[in-house]
Amino acid sequence: MREDVTARLEQRLGRLHARLRLGLEADHEAQVFGQGINYFHFENFSWSHFVIQFSLMLTGLYWRGRSNAANVTVKTNYISSKKIPACFDGFAILQLSDLHVELSLKAIERLQDILPNLSYDVCVLTGDYRAQTFGPFQATLDGMTSLCNQLKKPVYGVLGNHDTIRMVPALEDIGIRMLLNESVAVARNSDRIHISGIDDAHFYRADNLERARGDIPAEEFSILLSHTPEIYQQAAHAEFDLLLSGHTHGGQICLPGQMALSLDSVLPRRFGAGPWRYHDMQGYTSVGVGCSIVPARFNCPPEITIHYLHTA
Repeated sequence: MREDVTARLEQRLGRLHARLRLGLEADHEAQVFGQGINYFHFENFSWSHFVIQFSLMLTGLYWRGRSNAANVTVKTNYISSKKIPACFDGFAILQLSDLHVELSLKAIERLQDILPNLSYDVCVLTGDYRAQTFGPFQATLDGMTSLCNQLKKPVYGVLGNHDTIRMVPALEDIGIRMLLNESVAVARNSDRIHISGIDDAHFYRADNLERARGDIPAEEFSILLSHTPEIYQQAAHAEFDLLLSGHTHGGQICLPGQMALSLDSVLPRRFGAGPWRYHDMQGYTSVGVGCSIVPARFNCPPEITIHYLHTA
């Protein structure tokens, strides 16, 4: 089975990318200190779940946090650009991020109730399907299979820092076109826009913006899917028009006013949640559907987002 997955990855991505990513996972998976953009990776610390859950129980807030974590909301965001063709005016992109399906069961149940009532043209998934950062992932694939049955196609996705590249063949088998330093063109009449995606840039640093952007004409509207918004500077200078990301969870556990205690990211706080702009590039950081480490949220409700494109 392992050899079959490796062979499929080499055929799908090329031998170099497949071997590079598998090698990085073998060398650094579950590493707590070093590796990646951050020096300390709390999500890889084996005692992190116990420490946070016990602390919340001591304060009496744990069960309220669990209830908050199931209250998935639908947000809307509007993107205006002169580069968006007239026939794409009103084009709707549904973004789901940080599902962590086997940990966030109540949120996923709520999401599956919401999805059939939504109207959109394309769905994008910005990474972190798995709750753990290492170990078995069959429970994740089972949860993603059930969820994918509720999604209208086409669906495009990228990997997050919790995800192993060994999941890619199975994710594509259930209908998710994974973008790993690649791009696809979405056409309407004689016009088109482009959706690119990069491999994880936060922990494994396997992203390649040059490859993802290379074949896109400068005058055509381009969207970059990245699990982390931490590559905002590189993406803007690579002349992407829109960056859709997640990873931060908006802090997940926040003070009143959605003031995040930590974003687990190296970036200005204004890029930690919701819409933002850097130079000529627009961006949106989703706070995500699921939870990391413990299924609890405070002052930061889970979300899915529909982005509407408009011609300026």
